Amino acid sequence: QVQLMESGGGLVQPGGSLRLSCAASGGDLAAYTVGWFRQVPGKAREGVECIRGGDESIYYADSAMGRFTISVDFNKNTVDLQITDLQPEDTAVYSCAAYVSIRSPIVTMSDKGFEFDHWGQGTQVTVSS
Repeated sequence: QVQLMESGGGLVQPGGSLRLSCAASGGDLAAYTVGWFRQVPGKAREGVECIRGGDESIYYADSAMGRFTISVDFNKNTVDLQITDLQPEDTAVYSCAAYVSIRSPIVTMSDKGFEFDHWGQGTQVTVSS
């Protein structure tokens, strides 16, 4: 069973960039679809983007806004999320999650993440001057 661990969060000034990483163990990412989500305390979880490892097809949630870039590194077995031009409203806990790709013929994600079976613990991103 795949296990996920996020890293790369921290404090960044408005306009800055971060690269979050989701490291997978116990499973080959080529067989999984991995998504990034974010959640502000007291608010609903929000899907950002997900990528199917087998063919690197990407689904963009409405919240992606063109500032988020997801990619998979098969050598490191990680899925990274590059975020540029960070703004205070991007402050949230960012989590990655995965499901076995053969369960769905299309690459998709809902905000609640019902499709995803495996979740990381999350990494805090704080945007503040």
